[in-house]
Amino acid sequence: MNVLSKKTTPAETGDTSGLTPSDYRLPVWFFAFEGLLAAAFDLLKAFPTAWPALLLLLAMNITVTLTVMRKRVKLAKALWHGKETRKIALALVALRIGSHFAMNALGLAVTSPLGHTLFALTMAVTTIGLLSYSQETAIRALTTQTLRPSGGAPARP
Repeated sequence: MNVLSKKTTPAETGDTSGLTPSDYRLPVWFFAFEGLLAAAFDLLKAFPTAWPALLLLLAMNITVTLTVMRKRVKLAKALWHGKETRKIALALVALRIGSHFAMNALGLAVTSPLGHTLFALTMAVTTIGLLSYSQETAIRALTTQTLRPSGGAPARP
């Protein structure tokens, strides 16, 4: 999928024809929203009254996505269409469920607020790191794709 192919839509403003794949890069701070949402389960276990703040963060994530990050949504869509990102999402879910299951089986269930906070921090950092890696891989692939001539052979320097 080429995120650079321009489709004319009424909601799109500005000329994006001169943009390169790296111009679509999502900033790491945007992944912090995703990391917090990945950590939401343990944050709610540690601090049950934090649900309004998490709902506010979810609303902010949606608002930022639809406004500030609008031009970069193409890369996000391309990332979700890629097998790599779906594998990461499934791996994060498996990590969440599997780690709690394994710890419960070993008699080391996480029950304290500190334990849940550390688990939330681990999930947030892992999510941010994996999504950043996935984005870099996609941008590298798109950059390589755009540097090749139409014949498919690699571009010569």
